[in-house]
Amino acid sequence: MTTTSRETDTAYVGASEEDAALNALYSDFNAANLIPLWTQIGDLMPMSPAPQAIPYVWRWAELLPLAEQAGKLVPVGRGGERRAIALANPGLGGRPYVSPTLWAAIQYLGPRETAPEHRHSQNAFRFVVEGEGVWTVVNGDPVAMRRGDFLLTPGWNFHGHHNETDQPMAWIDGLDIPFSYYADTGFFEFGSDGVTDESMPKVSRSERLWCNPGLRPLVGLDARASSPIACYRWEYTDAALRQQLELEAEGYASTTEPGHAAVRYTNPTTAGDVMPTIRAEFHRLRAGAQTANRRDVGSTVFQVFDGEGEVTIGDDRRELSTGDLVVIPSWVPWSLATDAGIDLFTFSDAPIMERLHFDRTQIQK
Repeated sequence: MTTTSRETDTAYVGASEEDAALNALYSDFNAANLIPLWTQIGDLMPMSPAPQAIPYVWRWAELLPLAEQAGKLVPVGRGGERRAIALANPGLGGRPYVSPTLWAAIQYLGPRETAPEHRHSQNAFRFVVEGEGVWTVVNGDPVAMRRGDFLLTPGWNFHGHHNETDQPMAWIDGLDIPFSYYADTGFFEFGSDGVTDESMPKVSRSERLWCNPGLRPLVGLDARASSPIACYRWEYTDAALRQQLELEAEGYASTTEPGHAAVRYTNPTTAGDVMPTIRAEFHRLRAGAQTANRRDVGSTVFQVFDGEGEVTIGDDRRELSTGDLVVIPSWVPWSLATDAGIDLFTFSDAPIMERLHFDRTQIQK
C-alpha cells in the first residue's frame, strides 16, 4: 500500500501530540513530587544487589601515622568530642561511611588525655589491634582496653575514655551510624566533662559479674537487646581459637573449613549477637589455609589482627598485613588465603539482614 503525503503528515501530527501529552504528564508528575515506577525499576529492583559501596582496603601503615598527626594538631574534647577518623567508602559520594549500614574509624587518644562522656542511640564497639593504657568508662564502669580486646558500648550508655599513661593509644570504632541516620533514629546527649570513674581496675564490674565460664548470675534474667559484658578479653578468644585447631588436628572436632577456626561474640542473655544491629566474630586461618569463595547480602568489615594473607574480591587480589581494614559490600564474592597464618576480627550488619529476612549467602566450594 502506498502512503500519501497527507496520511504521513496526519500520522506524524498524531505522534507529536502523543509525545507532547506524555511530556506534559511527566511534568505534572514532577510538580506533584511523583516518580513513575516504570522509569526506575532497574535501579529500585535490580536482578541482584548492585551496591554503590565498593570493596576497599585501608592500610594500617597509612592510617596510624595520620592519626598520630591528628593527635598533635587536633584537640579532643567538647565540640568534636572524639579524635576519630572515619573510613569513607569511595563509592558512597563522600559520606563518612564504610558501608551503607556501618561506620568504622580509627580513634586516637594521646598521653594523659580524657575524652569526655556522652551517649547516643547508635550502638558502638571498640577493637584494639595494638597497645594498652586507656580505660573506657561505660555507665560508670571502668574497662581496661588492651590488645585483642573487643569492647561494647551499646546504644544510650554514657561512655568516655581516659589515658593514664605517657603513651598514646589507637583503636578502631564500629557503629551503626549510617543505618540509624537513614532510619532517623538518632539521639545524642552530653555527659560530664570528664569521666565518672577515673580508677583503673584490671577487671571491670561487668566482667566480674558476667564472665564466669558457663555460669549466669541469677540477676537481670530478662533478655537484653545488647550484651551486658563490657569487654571480651583476648586471652579467652585466643584460647578458644587455638583449642579449635588443636582438636581438629587431633581428630576430635571439625572447624569451619580445614585449618579455619572461628568464634562469634555472643550476648549471654539471649545467646544471640552482642548488639541488635552488629555481629562480631574472630577468625584464625592456619598457615596454608584458605576459605571458600562466598558472598552475602549485607556488608562485612574485617581487620587483620596478626599475620599476613591475601584477600580475593571478585577478580582483584590484595595482600594484607597486620592492622589493614577491608570492606566487602553486599553480594560481592570474596575469599581469603594465607601462607603464614592470619588472625582476623570481623563485624557485619548480619543481625539487621536476618531480622528483616533479607539474608542470603552463596558459597562456592
